[in-house]
Amino acid sequence: MPRPVFTFAFILATLHGAVFHIIVGGDVRRLALFMLAAWSGFALGQMMANSLELRVLLVGEIHLGPASLCALVALVLVHLLTRSQSPPR
Repeated sequence: MPRPVFTFAFILATLHGAVFHIIVGGDVRRLALFMLAAWSGFALGQMMANSLELRVLLVGEIHLGPASLCALVALVLVHLLTRSQSPPR
């Protein structure tokens, strides 16, 4: 059984991806891509904050500030890389 901190972090990262998808829209494939980006970015931010010993918005063992920031950066990058370009008229 996973530890509660992993479950809470997974829920927070999933919420980041879902809210971003609601804001920018898209199909199911983009939702899946946004979820992967949010999970990866959140985990990367958590690992970076642990290694740098940051104490910004610490909720239990979760570094909410850096993890959320990295998840947002990952989501924006994925959105910019996957948006469809309409040809100029």
